[in-house]
Amino acid sequence: MEDDFHKALRQTAELMETELAHFLPTNEGLEKQLYKAMRYGVLSGGKRLRAFLVIQSADLFSVPRIHSTRVAAALELVHSYSLIHDDLPCMDDDDLRRGIPTVHKHYDEATAVLAGDALQSLAFDILSHADTHPSPEVRIALVAKLAHAIGVKGMVGGQTMDMYADAVDIDIITITRLQQLKTGALISFACIAGAILGHAPPAKTQALKAYAHDLGLAFQIADDILDIEGTTEQLGKAAGKDEAAGKATFVSLMGLEEAKIHASMLAEQAVKHLDIFGPKADLLRQAAAFTIERKK
Repeated sequence: MEDDFHKALRQTAELMETELAHFLPTNEGLEKQLYKAMRYGVLSGGKRLRAFLVIQSADLFSVPRIHSTRVAAALELVHSYSLIHDDLPCMDDDDLRRGIPTVHKHYDEATAVLAGDALQSLAFDILSHADTHPSPEVRIALVAKLAHAIGVKGMVGGQTMDMYADAVDIDIITITRLQQLKTGALISFACIAGAILGHAPPAKTQALKAYAHDLGLAFQIADDILDIEGTTEQLGKAAGKDEAAGKATFVSLMGLEEAKIHASMLAEQAVKHLDIFGPKADLLRQAAAFTIERKK
């Protein structure tokens, strides 16, 4: 029987499919290939965990869903753009994503680059629109926070570190910083977005920041574990690729069992940061457990 968390996560995924399809219309002009690639890269399933975090964190402050849903959709567009670019031959060179050919395999490399670019700009278009929030100050804060999260001091910086770091020179401190930027920055934005939308007081904003910090690291450690223990069929992408490439990961540095212990510890810490919210944050608490228990 489906529990409350999995029901809420499924409902979020269904909501995102509808919302994202609305923002990604079809087109029959000369640019139709771009439109098709954008839809292909976004509307191909996925957990929609980041969208879930946006909506649930905003619910803590009774933010109308009409606002949090738009922010969640914008974040999913950015996440999809990052995956499209990460899969390119010049980056991670992956052929599969979510069990289907990656965008550059289904179309071509140039179209994949352009689709990612277009999805990123569309996300900021959504965030800056008055329908996202009536307050210009809130919209500006969201734009600024997301821009920082995906830039040189966030996701793109982390991806660059991942590309150029020599595995033999990476220690646990470096890999932690790398993953805080590459993976954690978007998870952090997802949680802080709710606080921004809800005009949260400093103490509650800080609690969500701390939750996101520990959740993001637990999520990445779980990913590293899945790369070792999961199958290509389960993951929807090539399994064992990090190990085969000799990349430094939490598992390679800590060992499999120690990595599992550390992920569990981080998930428990993440939950403790939510004490200030009481039972209203129960679904976020369950998200921490899901992060380390998931199979894909």
